[in-house]
Amino acid sequence: MYTPPYYKNENLLRVKEFIKANSFGILVNQVEGKPWATHIPMELETFEGNDYLVGHIAKANPQWKSFNENNEVLCIFNGPHTYISSSWYQEEEVPTWDYIAVHVYGDLQILSETETMASLHRLVNRHETNSENPIKLEKLSSKTLRQVKGVVGFKIEITDIQATYKLSQTRPEDHESIIENLNSKGDVTSTEIARHISSYKTNHHDKQ
Repeated sequence: MYTPPYYKNENLLRVKEFIKANSFGILVNQVEGKPWATHIPMELETFEGNDYLVGHIAKANPQWKSFNENNEVLCIFNGPHTYISSSWYQEEEVPTWDYIAVHVYGDLQILSETETMASLHRLVNRHETNSENPIKLEKLSSKTLRQVKGVVGFKIEITDIQATYKLSQTRPEDHESIIENLNSKGDVTSTEIARHISSYKTNHHDKQ
């Protein structure tokens, strides 16, 4: 992923927190010589000191049949993004877009049915934690759980993480105006980008 140096986030702890909070990503590989992408949850987990992304796709999805041909895959995680009007700047400039995106590269391994079921238990338990009436897979009927035979589980050993946090870093003189205007728009993504710009501004000034 092309990222100018001033937009790179090399704080792996923060980036991993971002992946955990935005785990619904895009799994990309090659299928019969063409790019193929599937939108699925991929959970960041650690086994024996190594970081992995764990997920599953339907057996009806032909993407999994090419996993053994070339096990290197790309996983894309998107965060908030919003249009930035240059009318908010002190000097004339073209408009732009602020956003957060993380690309993860890794080597994929197909899981056994037992391993896949274990990963599904972890997935459900993690996301049911705050439910009023949490579901437990072990309480579902064997007939319902047979659906696991229709999916292919996998884990991806992470080999590289690239993170772009484009947050108007090159326009510090306009941060106050950008933040104010983003917050006034009132939509979730604009206010979230405003929060990140404010956090960047605070951390940047703390280091000066």
